[in-house]
Amino acid sequence: MTSTTTGHAGNGDWLVGNPTGAQLASALWIGSVGLLILGLQPVLLGALYTEGHVSGDELALVATAEMIAIAIGSAVVAMLLSARNMRWKSAILLLLLALANVWTAYAASANTLIAARALAGLAEGGLVAVATELIARSRRAERIGGFFVTMQTLAQCALALLLALYVIPAAGSAGGFIVLAVVCVMSLAVAFTVPGGYADLPKEENLANVLTVPSLTALLSVFCYFMFFGAVWAFLEPLGAQYGIDGRTVGLIVSASLAVQVLGAMTATAFEARIDYRAAIATIGVVALVCSLVLASGPGLTIFWIAALIMGFILLFIVPYQIRLAITADETRTAVLLVPAAQLFGLAIGPIAASLLIDGKDFRPVPEFAAASAVASVALLGLFVLVSRRRRAVA
Repeated sequence: MTSTTTGHAGNGDWLVGNPTGAQLASALWIGSVGLLILGLQPVLLGALYTEGHVSGDELALVATAEMIAIAIGSAVVAMLLSARNMRWKSAILLLLLALANVWTAYAASANTLIAARALAGLAEGGLVAVATELIARSRRAERIGGFFVTMQTLAQCALALLLALYVIPAAGSAGGFIVLAVVCVMSLAVAFTVPGGYADLPKEENLANVLTVPSLTALLSVFCYFMFFGAVWAFLEPLGAQYGIDGRTVGLIVSASLAVQVLGAMTATAFEARIDYRAAIATIGVVALVCSLVLASGPGLTIFWIAALIMGFILLFIVPYQIRLAITADETRTAVLLVPAAQLFGLAIGPIAASLLIDGKDFRPVPEFAAASAVASVALLGLFVLVSRRRRAVA
């Protein structure tokens, strides 16, 4: 273990430890590999649906199984395992994910696909924790979090374009998952440049810090917001098909939306210190509501494009403010470690909950469910603010 990662004393930017810029970038890349699937789900799952490998309900189950597994993997690694031997852990998780992607490419049934993506999700969640554990040790967690989502979304955008325009038309969904496996193997070189281990935070990490009303309402607000996005994102291709938009065009919309997500993440990173987190989260919730209602109204191609792009912008714009929300709820920063789990559980539950409302080939209930989720997110933020004010008044 290098001297940059041992001990409790940190420099001006870190609560503990002092990782180099290269070590930080490596850890953020490893976490980004774990989240590549978030941007590629509409393309890859849409291809599985188009090829007849899964039905609409099975598509939701595949998406849900992976998202839940990512959430579990990130929470387990962050909360229950020590932050030691991070290089070997990263390498093992990358190899496991590569194998799961190859398994997915050759899966012959829906049940096998679900099992393969659940295994992939556990490995992906562990990779996410490699990044979030380091982010939690930064005095500027919101800003580093902004860099993290920018990096992962740039990679998602490039891969989505590659898959939609070249790989899937030539090799189908199987080719797409093989490409993901190759990315994992190539990232092994980066795995051995992350910090050897992370210095312990100067606190006792346990779930008791999260089992408070402010922490729970904050995490539930994050959960509901990502449930809004997960519902629409997983069903974007069949929703577009219902409105007469072909799969190739939806693939381009996905790639463009990912590019706009990068813009949203960069904008939030630049302005996160100048905008109150409560105002940002509430405003974005209202925008999410409007976009959902627009998608439920049977829009034409242009309006569909606009709504998808706006959704892309606000998705990652909100992340630094959600990190600030979690830090405000729990200054020990235990809740921050669970923000990725809350986001991923939302992305997981969104598709499966929305699928229960689908009537045959009518996917309009999906954005309607998303609208309700956006309202719930803002309502929980309001509850958090009221509880926090009451606690301060009592203190």
